[in-house]
Amino acid sequence: MLHISHLAIPRCFSCKEESVACHRAQNLSEDFVIIIIMAKSETCLVNLRYPDGSEGSPSNPAKFKNQDFAQIKADCLHKGELFVDNEFPPNGLSLGDLPDMSPSQESEVKWLRPADLLRKQGKKDQPAFSKDGMSRFDFGQGNVGNCWFVSAISALTFQTNLMEQVVPMDQSFEDYAGIFHFRFWWFGKWVDVVIDDNLPTKNKRLLFVSSKCGNEFWAPLLEKAYAKLCGSYANMRGWSSSDAFKDFTGGVNQIYYPTEPNAPSCDELWLTLSRATKCKSLICCTTSRKEDAMANTGLVMGHAYSVTGITEVELNASKVRLVRVMNPWGRREWNGKWSDKSDLWDKVSPEVKKKCFDRDDGEFWMQMEDFCSCFAKVYICCETPNFLDGDLKCQWNCMIYDDSWVAGTSAGGNVKHSTFATNPQYRIRVTVIDKKEPGDKNIVLSLMQKPHQGNRIEIRLHKTTLTIYKIPPGTPQGCLQQDFFQRNSPVKAEKTHSTRRDLIELHSLEPGEPCQGGEDEKDDHLSEI
Repeated sequence: MLHISHLAIPRCFSCKEESVACHRAQNLSEDFVIIIIMAKSETCLVNLRYPDGSEGSPSNPAKFKNQDFAQIKADCLHKGELFVDNEFPPNGLSLGDLPDMSPSQESEVKWLRPADLLRKQGKKDQPAFSKDGMSRFDFGQGNVGNCWFVSAISALTFQTNLMEQVVPMDQSFEDYAGIFHFRFWWFGKWVDVVIDDNLPTKNKRLLFVSSKCGNEFWAPLLEKAYAKLCGSYANMRGWSSSDAFKDFTGGVNQIYYPTEPNAPSCDELWLTLSRATKCKSLICCTTSRKEDAMANTGLVMGHAYSVTGITEVELNASKVRLVRVMNPWGRREWNGKWSDKSDLWDKVSPEVKKKCFDRDDGEFWMQMEDFCSCFAKVYICCETPNFLDGDLKCQWNCMIYDDSWVAGTSAGGNVKHSTFATNPQYRIRVTVIDKKEPGDKNIVLSLMQKPHQGNRIEIRLHKTTLTIYKIPPGTPQGCLQQDFFQRNSPVKAEKTHSTRRDLIELHSLEPGEPCQGGEDEKDDHLSEI
């Protein structure tokens, strides 16, 4: 059983042969999603809720704001008009409250379509959606504090299949109607986000993400679609790369903290990075906010970077582990050992030296030990949990449940409350575990807090936790009653609560008897199993 807890009042639990109870504060109505991913024995991940072709699946995303891209484009072409998106209008409402922009500066912002922008810049080039594919070197960050998003795009460019899911590749400025679309995984299902191509500019330059070659626009348009998903450009400030990863993939997120006291060792983190790379994961990292740690390193304090590669090189008959990192600004690089100008590159073979490019493009190598000292967080996301143990052959089944904590009905508080059993309950059957591997992680639980608000900046994340109960054989079907929780101790109970948007846990659970989902669940939170 899975039990979800909201600080001092609600909880939620999930387990494979266990039952799951979800609860929230007694005086709240909060939505959440539980995602349960269970190990099988073959390859890939099978989503049992959104089989391919159904609405919300990758091949048939739901229409965000009920806007149908194909129909709108066809109507515009028929009328000979360019699309203007009234759901995300080209004005200050879509910019939002940018803290670094005064009202007078905002009045100078002009929304221009790509062809008009190039014309005002005096360029004869025609706008292009993409030129020669999509690369991390195509773009640079603009004037909004979304380094986390731009570094996530950089990581996305390495995974062609994921990139093509987010960015439909059949788009261009031919058969042009001023309309484009992008796809994101939004709280349990894929959505198709339609935008017009009016982009915010100032002094004839794009205000936010811009193309380095000048006339390529896939990256600024992708950023605009994500800003629409968030509610405004301003609402893209202050989040993390793991948020973007989730919205790009719907995959499994893990965050590592290299500089904390109980952090994994450099050896353990290197193994994790190696597995993640083999599993085609998206990887980003954030520098420390401690001035002494960042002083004279060339790195930006509290800034997001993407991890673009790892390798081992030989120096003086010893192996040196290197991590390649990229600054979304396209400049400001690490200046320590193994940086672009480090003389250590002169001490390796010519073949190895080819890995180093001495150019001011924001990308650089650094030794693994330095990486662990300078970066406070490492974000890894993969479509499947296989990067966690490197088992590339394991198949996973995925189930998603929407539910809510409703005051007086299903917000039973934590286990100390007499109403605890009124929380939504789920039962899951555990069927597979690798007995040859002690502690084999065969279930992944994800609890996502689902916002009521349209604007991301307004989302209130509450403290939650996951607790698991094992259901003894012979336990009656249906919802468990309060006496069950009074008699039984949880298999796993957290002492602390998390305010993460997506709380993910991995567990090793023994196969057990079938369990049945709880009754009378409401569609307000998201659970993924």
